[in-house]
Amino acid sequence: MSEKRPVVVDLRFARESVVNALRSAFPDRPVIDMGDPAHADRDLSDAEFAVVWKPDPALFRRATGLTAIFSGGAGVDHILSAYELPDLPIVRFVDRSLTDRMSEWVVWQCLHHLRNGIAYAGQQQHRVWHEIADQPEARDVTVGVMGLGVLGADAVHKLKIIGFNVIGWSRREKEIDGVETFDANGLDAFLGRTDILVGLLPLTDDTRGIYDRALFSKLRRSGPLGGPIFLNAGRGGSQKEAELVECLKDGTLKAASLDVFEKEPLDSDSPLWSMPNVIVTPHAAAASDVRALFRHVEAQIGLFEAGKPLEFVVDRTAGY
Repeated sequence: MSEKRPVVVDLRFARESVVNALRSAFPDRPVIDMGDPAHADRDLSDAEFAVVWKPDPALFRRATGLTAIFSGGAGVDHILSAYELPDLPIVRFVDRSLTDRMSEWVVWQCLHHLRNGIAYAGQQQHRVWHEIADQPEARDVTVGVMGLGVLGADAVHKLKIIGFNVIGWSRREKEIDGVETFDANGLDAFLGRTDILVGLLPLTDDTRGIYDRALFSKLRRSGPLGGPIFLNAGRGGSQKEAELVECLKDGTLKAASLDVFEKEPLDSDSPLWSMPNVIVTPHAAAASDVRALFRHVEAQIGLFEAGKPLEFVVDRTAGY
């Protein structure tokens, strides 16, 4: 019998994916799966690590012996904003599969808008055969990526491979080879050159509601796409949806692709569902691969038990 203390798992993911992943995860220690009703009233005081995504608020009061908390996703605002947390390290999920999925979504949406995907989908629906003339190339379009962490930096790299002109923005100065970057003081200059704005920012006090009419109005209006386009796969709380809708109606924005929303699931009566210039995906741009998540946690626990520092620890002051 293992002498190691348990890992408690409380993930609001598809139940089947968690169960399947747990069959081969954490073979050397007990696992307390809070999705199993048999554990509803279990004593959690002996748990050493917690793997969570939108867990039961009582979890951290019950699991008093934790030494580290692992987020089930790249973001941690769901933990920092909604729970009273013990003073423990919180570790973000950083993995190749998650990073690749996010970059794939960003590239897909940029190409969709570049190649008139919305217009052609409408023509197909109405059985119209009409080639749209004067289509720009990727090299003609500037994609501005807001958020240059692991996900943003990878998206920048892959957009450049496709041929887009790419620039980047982050609150603090960052350097990426071959890419012009801007910091907080250069936001207006960054926006003024951007045709497709990609939002990959974490949700913090500084970024909450940052995507509003004032920001959208500073995007380049004379670009080759006929108006600026907004993509958001970061956090829904970073956009002011009422203002976003109005900007999509009055032409301040030509179009948008949205994977995240202020309230999720997106309300069935939201106008975003039926707007012809909007693509909606259900927070699926970088859905966590649960097996990859557990491999990540196992690797971090291995570092911890070897006396080495954990990786990807959240700076609670910065919020990411």
